[in-house]
Amino acid sequence: MPYDRRILGYTIRTLRQKKGLSQEALSGLAVVSRSQLAAIESGCSNPHIDTLWRVSEVLGIKLSELIKLVENEDGKEPP
Repeated sequence: MPYDRRILGYTIRTLRQKKGLSQEALSGLAVVSRSQLAAIESGCSNPHIDTLWRVSEVLGIKLSELIKLVENEDGKEPP
C-alpha cells in the first residue's frame, strides 16, 4: 500500500488534540511555522524527517512510534 500523507496529518492532528495543544502551541514548541503544521495536518505537505522528529518529541512519542501509528492506519480513509 502506498504512503498517504493525509494519514500522517490526521495522526499528528489527533495526537496534538489529545495533548490539548493548539496548532500555534505545537508549532512554537516544535519550531515549525503554524502554516507549515496546518499543511502537514491537512495532508498537503510532506514534512522533512527533522520536522517529524521535533513534532514527535513535543507530542511525547518517539518518531518510530509515530510511524507505527501511521502504518496501523494505512488503508483507512481519514475523516
